Amino acid sequence: MAGGREIKTKIKSVQNTRKVTRALEMVSASKIRKAQDKMKSSRPYARLMKQVIGHIAQANADYVHPFMATRAEVKRVGYVIISTDRGLCGGLNSQLFRRILADMREWQGRGVEVDVVCVGQKAATFFRRLKVGMLASVTHLGESPTVEQLIGVVKVMIDGFTEGRIDRVNLCYNDFVNTMSQKPTVSQLLPLPPSEALEAKHDWDYLYEPDAQTVLDEVMTRYVESLVYQAVLENLASEHAARMVAMKAASDNATKLIGTLNLVYNKARQAAITQEISEIVGGAAAV
Repeated sequence: MAGGREIKTKIKSVQNTRKVTRALEMVSASKIRKAQDKMKSSRPYARLMKQVIGHIAQANADYVHPFMATRAEVKRVGYVIISTDRGLCGGLNSQLFRRILADMREWQGRGVEVDVVCVGQKAATFFRRLKVGMLASVTHLGESPTVEQLIGVVKVMIDGFTEGRIDRVNLCYNDFVNTMSQKPTVSQLLPLPPSEALEAKHDWDYLYEPDAQTVLDEVMTRYVESLVYQAVLENLASEHAARMVAMKAASDNATKLIGTLNLVYNKARQAAITQEISEIVGGAAAV
């Protein structure tokens, strides 16, 4: 059995760890509400953008935007991967990465090349070690990410798709369901998936000024940026929720461990006292 001094050192170490985990839990609990508010305030814009794009997809315009044209053969797939910059958020990133790797292996099994752009330090570090093309990355977006911070990585994928170097683009992030649940999501970003079109049929079209190509080029770019930005906000809310839950579990485990170590310490202390009494009695009997 370990000595009393060694056990007291372990107890002190676990107590210090518990202070850290409780502090991180409180910080995440205070930030999650702001992250949720930003995420919810951005959802109407993303939803209406999908609605507009759905109308355009069903319209019979003379100009068909390249983002709406499904290519007959897919030779290269691009991934926009959104992760956290920091750890200590449970299995949030690892679950997403496993989901992405399974999808990548499926494409690579068909002989398809893979390129990625990463948003977040964890994704950039992880996928840089793999045999995939790292086209761009952006990290440390902070607690209030903006669209301007994402334009660079989004443009890399848009240019690759427009120029024909990439045939399909997937968006990967953690979808915020609730505080206790975050869903790893890999969705098709480009070309526009059929599910984006509205179910209701119509026989009207928009009037484009100055022309359909100029307007649609701008609208489609804003559409892609809005989806990526919304995904970043969803992932940010998921990060704080996952960290809060993980740090609470760590604090609870530390409390249980401290109780166990205190019990072990008391037993060791009692054993030492009993041994000292036995030595005293034995010495007295010898005299």
